[in-house]
Amino acid sequence: MNPPVAGIGARTLDDRALRLFIVLSAFFCVNAVLAEFIGVKIFALEDTLGIAPLQWNLFGQSGSLSFTAGTLLWPVVFLMTDVINEFFGRRGVRTISWLAAMLIVYGFVFAFAAISLAPAGWWVKAAESQGVADYQAAFAAVFGQGLWTIAGSLVAFMLGQLIDVAVFHRIRNATGEKHIWLRATGSTAVSQLVDSFVVLYIAFVLGPQKWPTSLFLAVSTVNYAYKMLAAFAMIPLIYLVRAAIVRYLGEARAHQLREEAAA
Repeated sequence: MNPPVAGIGARTLDDRALRLFIVLSAFFCVNAVLAEFIGVKIFALEDTLGIAPLQWNLFGQSGSLSFTAGTLLWPVVFLMTDVINEFFGRRGVRTISWLAAMLIVYGFVFAFAAISLAPAGWWVKAAESQGVADYQAAFAAVFGQGLWTIAGSLVAFMLGQLIDVAVFHRIRNATGEKHIWLRATGSTAVSQLVDSFVVLYIAFVLGPQKWPTSLFLAVSTVNYAYKMLAAFAMIPLIYLVRAAIVRYLGEARAHQLREEAAA
């Protein structure tokens, strides 16, 4: 029996495709916004895994594998992008991408507003026993990311999303329904190549830190390599999510959405 489809005698929210789009959009947006906010923390991958530092050496630069905490969530955003691309096409991805960008800006506006509020005197020292001498300074440092970083991240995010959807559908037009992994990974490979370099260029080369070209190329390359490893690791999950969606929608409805998405 086919799942209910919105129409005469049916409520709009009875349409499983609509409910699916709402869930995917919400999950996409919350992951994108969270990735921006937790991205202020830099973690050492080798120390986290309990292994010796790898000490990469690129473009005359060397270092350990350090990433922003946001990298934990960006692979999920890539997955959501590919799934929405598969079932809701270019329009679906563009809609949620612009929505996520607006929500990120909205979040940062209120983060800066919260920083500007005069702190209660007792609150400033409230976490002194935990090693935080000035709670207001810590709050401002964590949530008050520089405007160059915010601008670079937003520009790179939107460029990456628009490139991703274009490459995804170009590969889909060439392969048809086959090779889901190829269009998902191929679109990520191109979009994140742009994203990884643009965000760091705007934030740290054009921005006040004025990174030298060698450092910019080295860090961007390491970040891109990580994203591609994550993209390949997500391939089995893409098939699992796709299968779950087909079961939820029913074969006929899922096929209809894929046909509309490819048009």
